[in-house]
Amino acid sequence: MDVSGRYIVTFKPKDQRADTSSDKREILARAVGREPVFTSATELAMGEPEYGALLEERGYDIDRYAAPILIVRLSESEARALLADPDVVGVEPDGEIFPITSATRDADSETIADSETIPKGVVAIHAPQAWDATRAVGVRVAVVDSGIDYTHPDLKDNYRGGISLVEGEPDAMDVTGHGTHCAGIICARANGQGVVGVAPNAELYGVKVLSAAGGAWSWLIEAIDWCIAFDIRVVSMSVGAPSVPDGMRRVCEAAWNEGLILVAAAGNDLGSAVSYPARLDSVIAVSALNDQGALSMLSNKGPEIELCAPGVQILSTEPGGSYDIRTGTSQATPHVAGTAALAVGSHRFSSNVTIRRLLAETADTLEGSGRTPEYGNGRVNAAKAARALEVPPPVPGIP
Repeated sequence: MDVSGRYIVTFKPKDQRADTSSDKREILARAVGREPVFTSATELAMGEPEYGALLEERGYDIDRYAAPILIVRLSESEARALLADPDVVGVEPDGEIFPITSATRDADSETIADSETIPKGVVAIHAPQAWDATRAVGVRVAVVDSGIDYTHPDLKDNYRGGISLVEGEPDAMDVTGHGTHCAGIICARANGQGVVGVAPNAELYGVKVLSAAGGAWSWLIEAIDWCIAFDIRVVSMSVGAPSVPDGMRRVCEAAWNEGLILVAAAGNDLGSAVSYPARLDSVIAVSALNDQGALSMLSNKGPEIELCAPGVQILSTEPGGSYDIRTGTSQATPHVAGTAALAVGSHRFSSNVTIRRLLAETADTLEGSGRTPEYGNGRVNAAKAARALEVPPPVPGIP
C-alpha cells in the first residue's frame, strides 16, 4: 500500500545544483509527475483566515537560499523518486512536536484580576528594575505555540496579529492555554489589573503550531519562515521533541542569519538530554529554576543549556480572561524571551549576536564560574541586560 503523508523536502541551494536552471518546484514536479499547489510566507496576509483550513490541500514553499525547502504531501513511492534526484538533500517524513509544560494549579483569578500583580518570576530576574530604561516598545515578539487568547485584558493591547499553521484551525486563538500562559510571562500589559510581564510594552504576535492533540515539525518550520518574513525580532518556542528533521535545523540557521533571536525550552524529562529545537546551535536553550534558584527536578540539562530562568509554579494569563499557575521549562523560556526583548529595546541597533552575548554576559552565575550543564551561563538578569553600556566580548559556545 502506497501511504500518503506530509514530507519535509530539502534541496541544495540553487547555484550548487546539477540543474541550476530549474526551480525546486520544477524538480519536484518532474520527480513525482504532478504539480502540487504551494503557498509561502510572502504570499500570506497576516492572519489569513483560510490558510489553516487549506493546509491539507496545499504545500508550503520556504523560498530561502540557505533553506530551500518544500513541505508537501507525497506518497511513499513519490518520496523515493524525489530522494533519487541528485539536487535533493533529504526527504523526511513529518514528525510530532509537543508543548513542554507540566500540570497547572488553579489560581484565584478573581483576586488577581482586582489588582495588579508582578509575578515572582518577573521579580526574580529583576525585570522591574529595567522598566525605567525600556519596556520593549516596538519590539516584535512571536509566541510560537498553541496560539494566544488575543482578547485577554492583559494581552489585547499588545497583540498585533498572527496566524494559525495548524491543519483545520484557521484562527490563531488559543484553545489549550499553553501559548496564552507563555505570552503573559513575556508581555502582559501593566494596566492596573491582572499580571505584568517581563517586557510589558512589546508587540505580541501569535503563531499557532499546536492543537489540543499536539503539533508537527512542518508547522514549526513554516512558523519560523513566517517570523522571518514578518520581521519578528524575538521568537519564543516552548515546544519540542527528542529529535529534529534537517529542515528545522536549516530554517533556524536561516532565521539566525537574518537577525532573529530564537529561544526554546530545554524539556521536562527529569534531567534528560536537551530537546529540539533548543539543542540547535542557532537557538538559546533554557532550563528551569525552582523558587530556591536551583535546577527544577523536571528540567532537562546538558552542554547546550545557555541560560536559565524561573519555571516552577509561575503565575500568568489563561484563556477567557483568567489566570493560572504552570510549571516547566515552557515557563522559563518566555522569561528569557522577554529579557531579550528588553535588551533589544535598550540596544536598538545591536545585532542578534550582540544581544545573545549580552544575555550570557549579564546573567547571574548560580554555581561556581563558567557555563554548566544545569544553568548554562546563569539566570537571566533583565536589568543588567537592559542597562549594559559596553559591547559584550565573545562568549565561548555562542555563535
